[in-house]
Amino acid sequence: MSEQTDQMEQSANFQFAALNVARNYRHALVRDFELFLRGNVLEGGAGVGQVTAELQRLQNIEKLCCVEPNTDFCTQFRARFPHAELLEGTTRDLPVDTNWDAILSVNVLEHIEMDMEELAFYHRLLRSSRGALCLFVPARPEIYAPIDADFGHFRRYRRDGLKSKLEQSGFSIVQLRYYNFVGYFAWLVSFRLLKKRSFDVAAVRLFDRRIFPLVHGFESRICAPPIGQSLLAIAVAD
Repeated sequence: MSEQTDQMEQSANFQFAALNVARNYRHALVRDFELFLRGNVLEGGAGVGQVTAELQRLQNIEKLCCVEPNTDFCTQFRARFPHAELLEGTTRDLPVDTNWDAILSVNVLEHIEMDMEELAFYHRLLRSSRGALCLFVPARPEIYAPIDADFGHFRRYRRDGLKSKLEQSGFSIVQLRYYNFVGYFAWLVSFRLLKKRSFDVAAVRLFDRRIFPLVHGFESRICAPPIGQSLLAIAVAD
């Protein structure tokens, strides 16, 4: 294993550890997509299954297929969900004649250098059913930090740039908004300015329990923020 690959896997493990304690964050994210997660659903970049656990609770999903290219993550996933359908590979390894009603992609697209090609392939998989792409990506290139590079992120997205890429790929946008206003400043300070290279799990837990519910409630019910740590997009394949 190369030093770069080893660094990326260590960083991913830090990310998984943080996401594991971010219980409210995971619930809220899947809830924000829930209306469009129905029928045959594909989860791209399933990792070790933290979001998968939320998806398995949704009654409108008839079939859930998870895709993950990392062998070690697949091993952990299968130990946790021995009966789940998991493809070790990428979306390109899927049969193109399968009809999908929705694709969920959470913090995946930024890892793909040719992201327009990936979006076009998602459109191809969803086109026959006019299915929905439920997309979640890191936002705002000005807060791109060393830890982003450690994670293997090629970019962070601006709202207008992601809108353009989705529309050029054949999608009609249902919703596109910044997500987690407070998280933007936390990322800016911790990772961009202080250049930290790992998450403080205790701090993530505190944020998830005390701060995020208030922030998310305001953003989802009252006013979408002008900037955020991430971007949430829902788009339908025309």
